Amino acid sequence: MFSPAHSGANAYSRVGVETGVMGASPHKQITLLYQGARQAIALARMHLQAGNVGPRCEAVAKAIRIVESGLQLALNLEAGGQIAQRLNALYSYMTRRLLEANINQSETMLIEVDGLLATLEEAWVGIGPEVARMGEQSSAPPPGSLTR
Repeated sequence: MFSPAHSGANAYSRVGVETGVMGASPHKQITLLYQGARQAIALARMHLQAGNVGPRCEAVAKAIRIVESGLQLALNLEAGGQIAQRLNALYSYMTRRLLEANINQSETMLIEVDGLLATLEEAWVGIGPEVARMGEQSSAPPPGSLTR
């Protein structure tokens, strides 16, 4: 169906995406997970509106995988304290709502989860400068130390 050149271009683009993710900071990786989950939900909504059951299910499943295997799995429940516990519960809620949205063909539920992810993404992006500053401080030599 596609020419060998087209498949080569697809492979090249996949490598570019994978390299971008692998080279990203942990903070950026979480940002990419939020974006990926939201894109999957947008795709699910589009397929829901068009009546495309299979592709809708695939898009919802992708969003669920990103939330469970990406965002939720990235939580450090011991070090993160109450914030991590609350995020864990929220991610579990989002997963349930996505599953219900798919079963009930509910765009309202998809919109709800997208809104929750958007709020978390906005907050996460907002702390980016502070995370970068902290990273610079931790990688800088201590004051008064000798550098070569």
